[in-house]
Amino acid sequence: MSSGEKCWIVQGRAVSLETPVLVGILNVTPDSFSDGGKYTSVEEATAKAHELFNQGATIVDVGGESTRPGAKSVSTQEQIRRVVPVIEGIQGGLISIDTTNSSVAAAAIDAGAAIINDVSACQDDPEMLHLAAERGVGLVLMHRLVSPLVDQYSDQYKIEPNYDDVVNEVLAWLLDRVEIARSQGVSKESIALDPGLGFGKSVEQNIALMHGIGAFVETGYPVFIGASRKSFIGSISGISEACERDEASASMAAEMWAKGAQVFRVHDVRSHVRMLQSPVHEPGTNDRR
Repeated sequence: MSSGEKCWIVQGRAVSLETPVLVGILNVTPDSFSDGGKYTSVEEATAKAHELFNQGATIVDVGGESTRPGAKSVSTQEQIRRVVPVIEGIQGGLISIDTTNSSVAAAAIDAGAAIINDVSACQDDPEMLHLAAERGVGLVLMHRLVSPLVDQYSDQYKIEPNYDDVVNEVLAWLLDRVEIARSQGVSKESIALDPGLGFGKSVEQNIALMHGIGAFVETGYPVFIGASRKSFIGSISGISEACERDEASASMAAEMWAKGAQVFRVHDVRSHVRMLQSPVHEPGTNDRR
């Protein structure tokens, strides 16, 4: 890796951002919005993880608690029971743990995870910042307006979430969380920013964030995108079934890669590899900074 190459530092490992980084989703939950209940045994889940890596994922993101709108919280013990055996069974690639609970994250790191993906940006459990700093893991800080339990799907709001300028407000909030994380010892090079597409935003507000993603890129932090199969993509594309939104999700990922985003959390790795490796999206053919 050349000294000038853009990268994300994860437990001392440099993840190159010069090509799209795909994060394969592995929900070991019964109630996730798209794939809940599909990978509830350790054998099914580990087989899926290896499939994601073989298809081109750099990272597999393992989650034991759904964050879909209306989802109820899951106990620490149950999350650990769901995720740790799966992480222990996965070999040969980077693992992230999707949790807002520092005890779950610590158990996952002990089992082999190298990244914490926290949809609360470490607000639910402030100990998460100390853990991330102490263990030197990658840390994804995501913006959300409210907790999943009281959230709604983006196309179902009767009254839009209240933002005067969704791009600048979300960005300012995330940068404030970055400063708090760094004050607790988290390395700047280990932090990635996630604007939280689909979390407390209407269809129009999600579109505004996608159009304005360059503002997040300009911070210099890796930009982590979780748009795959979400309701606003269904609204834009007219595709009602979440599992049928992979091509539309990949197309939007390609648009955001062209604007400078680098890391994409996806359900279907194969369609994203195909879209992001298309000649029209190769380096030098877009407006990447």
